[in-house]
Amino acid sequence: MARPVVQVSRSHNPFPRSIGTRYVDGIPRCSNIPETLLDVLRGHVEARPDAEAVVELGGQRLTYAQLWERASRVAGGLRAQGVERGDRVAVRYPAGVNWVLAFWGTVLAGGVAVAVNTRSAQPEVEFVLGDSGVKVDLSADSPLPDGSPQVAAGLGAADVAGLFYTSGTTGRPKGVPTTHEAFITNAENMVRCLGMPRDVGSDLRTLISVPLFHVTACNSQLLVAAYVGGTAVIMPELDLPALAESLPAERISFLVTVPAVYSLLLRQPGFSDVDVSGVRTVGYGGAPIAPSLVRALQEAFPRARLMNGYGMTETASLIAVLPDRDTVEHADSVGYAVPSVDLGVVPIGEDPSVGELVVRGANVTTGYWNRPEATAEAVVDGWLRTGDVVRVDEVGRVHIIDRIKDIINRGGENVSSVEVESVLLSAPGVADAAVLAVPDDVMGEKVGAVLVAGQERIDVDAVIAHCRDHLADFKVPQYAAVVTGTLPRNAGGKLLKNQLRQQVRWGNPLR
Repeated sequence: MARPVVQVSRSHNPFPRSIGTRYVDGIPRCSNIPETLLDVLRGHVEARPDAEAVVELGGQRLTYAQLWERASRVAGGLRAQGVERGDRVAVRYPAGVNWVLAFWGTVLAGGVAVAVNTRSAQPEVEFVLGDSGVKVDLSADSPLPDGSPQVAAGLGAADVAGLFYTSGTTGRPKGVPTTHEAFITNAENMVRCLGMPRDVGSDLRTLISVPLFHVTACNSQLLVAAYVGGTAVIMPELDLPALAESLPAERISFLVTVPAVYSLLLRQPGFSDVDVSGVRTVGYGGAPIAPSLVRALQEAFPRARLMNGYGMTETASLIAVLPDRDTVEHADSVGYAVPSVDLGVVPIGEDPSVGELVVRGANVTTGYWNRPEATAEAVVDGWLRTGDVVRVDEVGRVHIIDRIKDIINRGGENVSSVEVESVLLSAPGVADAAVLAVPDDVMGEKVGAVLVAGQERIDVDAVIAHCRDHLADFKVPQYAAVVTGTLPRNAGGKLLKNQLRQQVRWGNPLR
């Protein structure tokens, strides 16, 4: 980073540091938290062994005592296969109890759980297996290891417990080592931001509808439920009618998914008749959300607080949260820094509040797996470069302008694809949208819009007129392509623009 970091002020931040955050080697860390995930799980086994820990919809249900007993047997089976402290174990089961047992069994064995994207093509899977150097591959068709119960001794906060891979939207995916401290710090931040109960007998029940190999599902749902002694209810695959039915049936209190799923859920026949009175928190993230959808969520879940969350694989999930009070008026913001992280901006112009977002904290990785060059580029002076260009407003709210690589340069004018996408999402008939650069011999790049229709046919002229009312002329799309189906996204809901660029075919310019 050639320019100095401008640290984001916390003077108006609604999530105070509170007692117990200290700096060690320049990194903010939480005090008075468990040292390892084993300590977290063991505590609930001792305090409330018969409480429900994990539920697989249509499948198994485990109490905390059963989870510990079965996971420790998985650990014993892994030890029998030669897994030692720090060895990697690939977890490739579908979402459900077996995935959870494989994860916890690996952790109890002192190993590192490699969360493999089950949607990847075989060459991509082989790359991850080879790059991580797995000792045991728990593929979907392999039985869970079984042996005499084992629990590793001597593990500490700095030991790596998980290895998650980035989505690989700009090349080969990179492995992100996640320590026990990083997992627990993320959970602690969630508890502080959402005011979750910490006492024995927590009634938190979260519905996991996104894949467990993604940090949102694993770190901010499965492990947060374990952190407070709640229950993780897992959908093996996304099923909107089943999702709606499970809200009252499983007494769900904490719901998290991407905006596109909420949009589809609210359109489900009969959803307005579903009893959602038990849902206390509705979280979303991973993609821009239209203010109209936020208002619709408020109406659909009248007893719930809404929150927008922003994070990365590299940060073990959350680094910013937009609280309920701001979700409509500031729907374009991802919120304020969570309690134990520092956010900063490396300016890209004269305005110190606009530039690349950087972050540091105990939940932030110190580097990529076996990628020293990528690490040196991404982590500078203790700050992780996010690759996101942001604007920080006067009270410390973060607004994503764009990914650095997705800024469109139209004849010397920078156009934020995220800004244009947000306007398109509020246009008539548009259910989803993506904005891409279209090469141009004169202007260098022009603005192209990929539009997905909702229940009605899209009137492109009306959409462009809507854009003219809300955007400067040079930002208004000059190309439009209407597509059917859904836009390509990763497990966290983020657009795969490289893939979309290869798929879309632009017609004649609109003007």
